[in-house]
Amino acid sequence: MQQAKLAYLSVEDYLHFEQQGEIRHEYVDGQIYAMAETTRRHNAISLNIAALFRAEVRGTPRRAYISGMKVRVEFGNAFYYPDVMVGCDAGDDHELYLKRPCLIVEVLSPSTENIDRREKLFAYRSLPSLREYVLVASDERKVEVFRRDEQDEWSLTTLEERDNLHLECINATISLDDIYEDTKL
Repeated sequence: MQQAKLAYLSVEDYLHFEQQGEIRHEYVDGQIYAMAETTRRHNAISLNIAALFRAEVRGTPRRAYISGMKVRVEFGNAFYYPDVMVGCDAGDDHELYLKRPCLIVEVLSPSTENIDRREKLFAYRSLPSLREYVLVASDERKVEVFRRDEQDEWSLTTLEERDNLHLECINATISLDDIYEDTKL
């Protein structure tokens, strides 16, 4: 049996490579993984959420970002592209990524759901700044919110149908109707 050796890519080389390329890649401990293409519905949900977040954080020190901004996770030596995230720390000002987001949203798709539920959940929870991690289904009206409390414990809340999503990080309540607008769900 012959084993192929994968070349280790440094963080600096990854960031340079990512700026030059047309395809986005996530980075985990020296290895890069091409991002899966998304569907029209996935994009609509992400855009709806980003627009709602932008309206909520306007005029505050918080900033909403869409899928083109990376998050750096020191634990695991990784960079991911969340669908939507909110930065709450004015000192977190690197041009290419955030290190201290307070809120991250991933819109689930069949090709990424397992990674979002396992690898990213584990990695994101290692970020001391993260207060809420939100998983939004793209094939049904369902939202899961992982929330960190003051004792550093995580809880899970599942929302369906006509529920509203309350986000403590940005002190906002958003309806599932707004999240799923124009998606036929």
